[in-house]
Amino acid sequence: MRLLRTYRKPVKLELLTSMLLIAATVSALFMYNSPLRHIYIHIFEDTYIIGNFSFHMLINDFLMAIFFLVAGLEIKHEIFHGNLSSFKKASFPVIASLGGVIVPALVFILINKDTPFLSGFCIPISTDIAFAVGVFLVFAKKLNPALKVFLLSLAVVDDLVSILAIGLVYSMHVNFICLIIAFVIVLLLIIANKVFKVYSVTYYLLSGLCLWYFIYLSGVHCTISGILLAITIPTSHSTGISTLERLQRILVPFNSLIIIPLFAFANTGISLIYNMDMSSANPLFYGIVLGLCVGKPLGIMLFSFIGCKLKLTEKPNGISWMAVFLVSLIAGIGFTMSIFISEIAFVHNITLVNIAKISILFSACISVISSIFVISLCNITFRFKM
Repeated sequence: MRLLRTYRKPVKLELLTSMLLIAATVSALFMYNSPLRHIYIHIFEDTYIIGNFSFHMLINDFLMAIFFLVAGLEIKHEIFHGNLSSFKKASFPVIASLGGVIVPALVFILINKDTPFLSGFCIPISTDIAFAVGVFLVFAKKLNPALKVFLLSLAVVDDLVSILAIGLVYSMHVNFICLIIAFVIVLLLIIANKVFKVYSVTYYLLSGLCLWYFIYLSGVHCTISGILLAITIPTSHSTGISTLERLQRILVPFNSLIIIPLFAFANTGISLIYNMDMSSANPLFYGIVLGLCVGKPLGIMLFSFIGCKLKLTEKPNGISWMAVFLVSLIAGIGFTMSIFISEIAFVHNITLVNIAKISILFSACISVISSIFVISLCNITFRFKM
């Protein structure tokens, strides 16, 4: 039998996704703050697909479940065949990522502990893989290629923690009957994989649709269905091309070129004028900005350095501490996942959602500018100091 092939996302696709992400964000901001605003609102809020299920809900609840399925497949790939497949490979990015999750959350909590914004503490814990890798690729010729592997591993672990946070923190009014049915579907999928050796992509996608439906009815955020489905997908096949890889080949381009830009366009239509006193929302703004721009780099550097000192892990060969610091700055680009969490955290308050989104955009700009400054300042260090 041939060795299992593993899917790799084309570099051009990653760069194109980042460009589309930026274009979608700029277009949404322009439309929402121009006479075209009513068209934007009509498309996403007043257009209903089925019943009360609007186009905006289709993107955030259904298409984002596919986004999480793709993220889950990538996490599973990394665990079985990639940078998380052994303790030695996984320990450094995992420990660094834990710092990049815990410290930003603590920064947000400290700033917002006596405010009504505390439910947003998960907003600054995420890293946007597409945007972060896009920034890296723009300056790829000036950087050590090993940094991309570290950045991807870090972002994958961040994604996993963010997914768990959505499932555990932001699920309300759980319907346990529907939840039990959903877990029965997951169990049947695992049995189909492990016992009956079912490798059909169609079977898993149709079963995943049923899984999404019952998770949606259960009150647990339905995007979790994506990660649950990914857990059940086979990683091997008699032909040498796994179901996991075939799904990646189908879904990754669709996710990168359609779902991510569409999500950005649908969720970054932000009014730059508010009816409320902005000073009352200062803790929310500073919690997100400082969490992403200060807490994220501080957490990654602190945890990875302490981990190395305590002999819990080792810094990868060929990567300097200054290079780790650069990655920690790029990791402060929360964007897609942070915007998604803000929509859930403040679901009943559109003003707070808008302020959170402005904070996320502001944080992304700071992280990008800081990364460019460090790359320009320390170009020789990144390229030649090992």
